[in-house]
Amino acid sequence: MLRRISRSQALELLRKAPLLELGQMADQCRRKLHPRREVTFVVDRNINYTNVCVCGCKFCAFSRPPGHPEGYLLSYDQIFQKIEELIGMQGTQILIQGGINPALELKWFEELFRRIKNKYPVHIHGLSPPEIHRLAKREGMSVAEVLKRLKAAGLGSVPGGGAEILSDRVRSRISPAKVNTSGWLKVMREAHRLGLGSSATMMFGSVEKDRDIIEHLHQVRKLQDKTRGFIAFIPWSFQPLNTKLAQLRPAGAVRYLKVLAVSRIFLDNVPNIQASWVTQGPKIGQTALFFGANDFGSTMLEENVVAAAGAQFRISRDEAVRIIKAAGFKPLQRDAYYKILRKF
Repeated sequence: MLRRISRSQALELLRKAPLLELGQMADQCRRKLHPRREVTFVVDRNINYTNVCVCGCKFCAFSRPPGHPEGYLLSYDQIFQKIEELIGMQGTQILIQGGINPALELKWFEELFRRIKNKYPVHIHGLSPPEIHRLAKREGMSVAEVLKRLKAAGLGSVPGGGAEILSDRVRSRISPAKVNTSGWLKVMREAHRLGLGSSATMMFGSVEKDRDIIEHLHQVRKLQDKTRGFIAFIPWSFQPLNTKLAQLRPAGAVRYLKVLAVSRIFLDNVPNIQASWVTQGPKIGQTALFFGANDFGSTMLEENVVAAAGAQFRISRDEAVRIIKAAGFKPLQRDAYYKILRKF
C-alpha cells in the first residue's frame, strides 16, 4: 500500500491486519523511501540534567517532586564530564532533557548550551516541548522567542519527548499537569518555522485506545504536511514498573511491531522511523527493521527515564553494527539530520 491511507483505514489495519501482512506492507513503504539496504544509527548520550518535576505524570518512574531527598540537578561540570566520556567513545550528539524543574531559568540553559558549544564538537538535541513550553510560561515570553534564544545559544534540534499520546482524552488521565496536545504541536510548529528539525515520539500501551494511537499519527502527519520539520518518528512502548500505572501489562513484541508498521504506512511524509530497542530489546529492534524501521536509533551510552521503569537494555556501537549486519543491512553512523558520518 503506497498511496496515502485515511485514519479509518489505519485503524482497520491496526485492529485486523495479520502481523506478517502488516509487516510486508510497512516494508514496502520503507523500501520506497529507502531503496538501499542501509540502516542508520547515531552515537549519543541521553543526559537527564534533572529529575525534579512538578508534573507528576502517572506513567513516570523517574521524576521526583521539588524538595524530595532523591531529587537532583546536575552541575555544568557534571554535564561536561558526561560529554567528554561520550566524545571518548566517538559520539557526536547529546540528547539533553529532564523534568519540569521550576527552579531553572532560561538563562541557565542558554549559558549551558553556549559553554557546551564553545568546548565540545557535539550536536545539542535538546529540551522537549513540555520543557520549552514551561520556560516560555515562566519567563513570560512567547514559545518562538524562547526557541530563538535557545537556538542562538547552540540548540541544534528538538527531541519529540513529552508527546505520549496526542489526545487530550488520554493526557487528562495520565499527565494532566503537562502541556496539552495543541501546546506540544505549537512548540514543534515554531521550532520547524525557525529551522530547527525535530523528532516525534509516541508512548503507547498505557490507557489509550486504538483510535487514540491513530489520532496521534494523524496529528503528526497533519503538522508535517505544513512544516516538513519532523526528521524521524519513534514509537515506543510504555514500561509500567515503579509507576502509578504498575498494574498494567507492558505491550508485547507483536503489539509493538503492529504499531510500528502502521506508523510507517500512515506517516508517508516522515522520512525516518526508528526502532525502539530500548524498550523491546535488541532482538525485536532487529526485527523492527523488517516492519518499517530504517533507523536503529541511538546507542544511548546513558538512559535514565525508561530505565527507572524497568527497561535495562544497553548496546554499544559495535553491537549495533553487528545487529544491523546480521539482519542483512549496511550500517551507517549518522548525525541528528541523517547526514552520514561513517560507513561500516
